[in-house]
Amino acid sequence: MQHRPIVSSAIALLTTIGMLASTGAQAGMYRYEDENGRMVISNTIPQEATKRGYDILGNNGRVVETVPPAPTAEEIAAREAEKERKRQAELQRQKDEKLLERYSHPDQAVRAMHRKIREMEGMIQLKRGNISVISSQLNNEQSRAADMERAGREVPEASLEKIRRLEAQIDDVEQEIQNQRRQIEDMKDEFKADITRLETITGEERTLPLEPPENDSQ
Repeated sequence: MQHRPIVSSAIALLTTIGMLASTGAQAGMYRYEDENGRMVISNTIPQEATKRGYDILGNNGRVVETVPPAPTAEEIAAREAEKERKRQAELQRQKDEKLLERYSHPDQAVRAMHRKIREMEGMIQLKRGNISVISSQLNNEQSRAADMERAGREVPEASLEKIRRLEAQIDDVEQEIQNQRRQIEDMKDEFKADITRLETITGEERTLPLEPPENDSQ
């Protein structure tokens, strides 16, 4: 019974020694180059030295971990450029996938463009027809106004207002036609880009002309 306190004290001492040894092992040492290129081993490392990279050493002096140098501005820029290149490549892959879902051959895109052109040209023809109708009304109003002036009568303000309104309507429709013409050109540019891309990713060239033939019924 008298030996128990001695045994307990011995166990506590061994535990303390083990903890201290463990703490020392965790602390480790650092090996790095200083600003003069000399190799230094220390239990601390300057902030500037971390940028050049360093080794973490264990208690036995062996390297347990190597921390690489911080990337240079050029390396960072190159990594960002590569990241952007991959992002753009993925976007292009997705676009190509969607394009191939719509068309399996460049000629299919050409035919779709022809149909769209004919559709938009048809709308322009309808607007031209509207201009013809409005122009006829305008001519009638202008003729009546001229007859009144020749007869020495004053042209009513209502007639003058109608003439101005009809002229404005013609201008508006003409502007719509110009806008539609621009839309056709923009649409053709988009289709041409798709057709060129389809030729690239399918390895097939278009066999149809880009401009739709007259009286084309495809």
